[in-house]
Amino acid sequence: MKTIIKSFSLLLILLFVTNMHSQVKSDYDKNIDFSAIKTYTFGGWADDSDKILTSFDKKRITDAMVNELSARGLTYTEEGGQVVITLFIVVNQKTSTTAYTNYNGNMGYRGRWGWGYGGMATATTTYNENDYLEGTFVVDMYDNTSKDLIWQGVITSVVTEKPEKREKTIPKKINKLMKKYPVKPIK
Repeated sequence: MKTIIKSFSLLLILLFVTNMHSQVKSDYDKNIDFSAIKTYTFGGWADDSDKILTSFDKKRITDAMVNELSARGLTYTEEGGQVVITLFIVVNQKTSTTAYTNYNGNMGYRGRWGWGYGGMATATTTYNENDYLEGTFVVDMYDNTSKDLIWQGVITSVVTEKPEKREKTIPKKINKLMKKYPVKPIK
């Protein structure tokens, strides 16, 4: 059982490794002036979802978040930030199905009157199912006073197993996610 959990954990931490298409979504409170937010506090990982990450990947994710928030004028503070940020990561097993039809044969000749000679035709359809893991990373931002959710960013991506690329792809995926944040990076 521990081997299965370790294998699953390894695949989970590779969420940010994929070069495949990532889907990014966000939503926010339109009544909030996000440019007025200057400090944040890290509220932790929701549901202890970080336990499936290695300390290296957890650091890569949090460093990328700090860089993106800093680029938007936000400063980290241990306590009492204007907003509290929590992170969550989950992986789901998915299956994709593809079909290919191979047609072989001869339909024959039909004359002008609908009669003639015919041939034998065959068609074979081959189905393939591919199992894969789809990971979802969620960033929630709460107002520290009211405790209301004011921004949420979600990135969903296929998990691939290429550990040598994590150092580059994690910041890229966090950057892609943070492009949906209401404040653009300060230049």
